[in-house]
This record gives sequence, structure tokens and C-alpha cells, in this order.
Amino acid sequence: MSNHALAERHRLAQLLTAAGPDAPTLCAGWTTRDLAAHLVIRERRADAAAGIRVGALAGWTQRVQDGYAERPYEELVRLFRAGPPLFSLFALPGADEAANTIEYFVHAEDVARAGDDWTAQPVPPGRAEALWRRLPLIARLEAGRRSPVRLTLSRPDGRSLTVGPAGAPTVHLTGDPGELVLFTYGRGARTVLDVDGAPDAVEALRHVLPLPPK
Repeated sequence: MSNHALAERHRLAQLLTAAGPDAPTLCAGWTTRDLAAHLVIRERRADAAAGIRVGALAGWTQRVQDGYAERPYEELVRLFRAGPPLFSLFALPGADEAANTIEYFVHAEDVARAGDDWTAQPVPPGRAEALWRRLPLIARLEAGRRSPVRLTLSRPDGRSLTVGPAGAPTVHLTGDPGELVLFTYGRGARTVLDVDGAPDAVEALRHVLPLPPK
């Protein structure tokens, strides 16, 4: 069975190594060093990782992450590449694949697409299908609850899903699964997507979720 999370982990580690510690990312305000520290504490410091999602704990998470960011960059990348320690929840059977396939794909693209000369690289077919299978849930949780318009997310082969408020104007976005995933996570300005809808609906969406340049 393919382990897409492991493949994306290795790809992300390679991108971090090649970029060096001070390169920009698509994570607002984060350099590659900050991103590497985030990745390490997420699977090695359960006491701090909760603040990634829980606002009341965000201050503690930031302090722990800042402390890790002071470590040698090569050590952070090595720890991330090595995978979760035995005491980590991510070491449970199947947990890494379930929780990290999209996480690491998105963060790899956060590094790869941060420069002005980025290009979208093909995603292996099996991994594209894995991203597509996970897209309905994350689209509802991430883009669907924020969007002021109905969203139809379509692949070039015609498969599609719809999220967002019923009865609202619809905006259609068409692209490969990886591009749709990145849009869902707020990286739409650095995606290759076709956007179609009434101009006012598209503009309303653009104010909430980034879209490719006009």
C-alpha cells in the first residue's frame, strides 16, 4: 500500500534543505525555519501542539515553537525527516497517513511556491486520488464554512463536489486535486485554477479566500 504521507514528508524535508533556514513560505510571517519548528513540535510536543487549533493555548505553542526555532536548522529538518517518535500519536498505525498526507503536501507547496518564479509540478496519480478522497471533508471544514458563496470544486475529468451556503450564488473552480486542496487551505493566489461565476460572486469570494490573479 502506498504511503503518501511518508513520500510527502521526504519531499518536504528535501525542499526545506534546499531552501535553507531563511527562505519565505506561504505561511504568513513564517520562514522555512519557523515552518520546520512547527512540524517538529506538532508531532513531538503534544503539550504544545494543541495550541495550533485551540486559540487559548496559542501563546504557549508559540513560545515552544520559538524555542525550537533557535535550534540548528539542520537538526530540525533531521528530526522531521526521521518521523514521529514512538510516544507520538502520529506513530499509531495509520495515523501518519490519515493526518499528514494533506498536511505535508500543503506545507511542501508552501515552500515550493513561495518564490515569484514558482510552477505547479505534476502530482503522482495515486497521490492525486488520495488528495481527492480527502477533499470533501476539508472543503466543508475549511472553505465551505468561510465562503459567502456556493463553491463547486471540479476536476478536469468532470468529477466535482459542492460546499458552501445553500441558495447563495455559485462560483465554479476547476483544477487538479492538489490545486483544489491548496485553494481550500487559503493558498488560492498561488494555484492553477479556472474560476467561473458572476463577477460580484467571484469578488465576494476573493475577499474571503484568495484566488488566482485575474
